[in-house]
Amino acid sequence: MLLEYQQYVLAYRLRRALGGALSPAEAQLSLAAYGLARNERQALARQMISRACPPGTLMRLETLTDKLLFGFWHNPAQMADFLRAAIRQGGHPALERPDAFAALLSEAEQRRLGVLGVRQVIRHHHACLALAAFQNHPHGLDAAWACIEAERVPLFIDELSSPGSGG
Repeated sequence: MLLEYQQYVLAYRLRRALGGALSPAEAQLSLAAYGLARNERQALARQMISRACPPGTLMRLETLTDKLLFGFWHNPAQMADFLRAAIRQGGHPALERPDAFAALLSEAEQRRLGVLGVRQVIRHHHACLALAAFQNHPHGLDAAWACIEAERVPLFIDELSSPGSGG
């Protein structure tokens, strides 16, 4: 759950940096608020599977998925949609340049990670961005997944090291 929350925070920061239509509609969730919304999303997904869901369940599930940026980094179709929208807005250096992506990290996070850790985080997330290019190419998608899985990103975001922040 903590790694999932970290992915949410980094996706949130990237979308906020791009701005415009890609900017998140709401304030960044704290870990506690994220956990509550994530639990609600899981319960709704279970209802959908069991078909014991009241009207509006699918809409609420989609709203929570968008709010949590759920699957953002690891869903090739979602990544492709995001990158198309980013290109329509004029792009952003963080999508192309490692130094610009590193700017999404705070100074404290960069210190915690060290130079090699920052590079690892950038490689991992740029590999996730590359998923979009391979969504219809199984062999390319396998290679992209291998790159993603090769980079075990540690927990490092400020929201997990500072009590009461992230809110």
